[in-house]
Amino acid sequence: MATASNYALIFDMDGVLIDNTAYQARAFQLLFREHGLTTNARRLLERLNGMPATNILKTVFRHPVPEKELKQYADQREFLYRVLYWNKRREVAGLTNFLTAARTAGFKIGLGTASPPETIGYIIDHLNLRHLFDTITGKADVERGKPHADTFTTAAKQLGTPPERCVVFEDAVLGEQSAYKAGMRCICLSTSVKPDKFQNPMKIIKDFTEIAPQDVLELLEQHLTAPKPDKQIAQRKYAKL
Repeated sequence: MATASNYALIFDMDGVLIDNTAYQARAFQLLFREHGLTTNARRLLERLNGMPATNILKTVFRHPVPEKELKQYADQREFLYRVLYWNKRREVAGLTNFLTAARTAGFKIGLGTASPPETIGYIIDHLNLRHLFDTITGKADVERGKPHADTFTTAAKQLGTPPERCVVFEDAVLGEQSAYKAGMRCICLSTSVKPDKFQNPMKIIKDFTEIAPQDVLELLEQHLTAPKPDKQIAQRKYAKL
């Protein structure tokens, strides 16, 4: 039987700790409108959510945009998002109870997100969650964001746990792929995309009231290895960003 102390749980932030995809999409849509772009932000995020904002923006413009300019657009989007989400910040149902129970059971707990430190603090410090994580891995800690594996492999190293003993909690299609590229199993939340969009998670939940630490141990016994990344998704152009 799997023992919690031998495993680590790694959580994405957006769409996992908080249900904020609609506000992220609205911020992108306002930015697109200002630049005369007709891209549907919600559908865009269904495919690309989890990637750094600058990489998402690279896929929208039909002409090459200098990196400095993309950074300015990403900062503008971040400001819009914070204004829209300021009074809406709340954790996904059951999160604190699950994290507390998981720590008590013996799991190591890590955060693995594409967000920079100030955005991480905007969420986890406001919600008083920082003390529930053993390690925090963000944009500043890796060279390549999702859909590459770097975020999760770095988190595993910081936690001192081999990838095959890490379980990732993700809400994004590309985030799930990142977990599999890292050799990790995955549990997905259906906060951002429909359940049938995911490849092969151990379980799909709508929030943390639907799972307990003991359930994770039982799922690990049922799913002994991580799936291989989906080749079709991995071959898409944005996977190289």
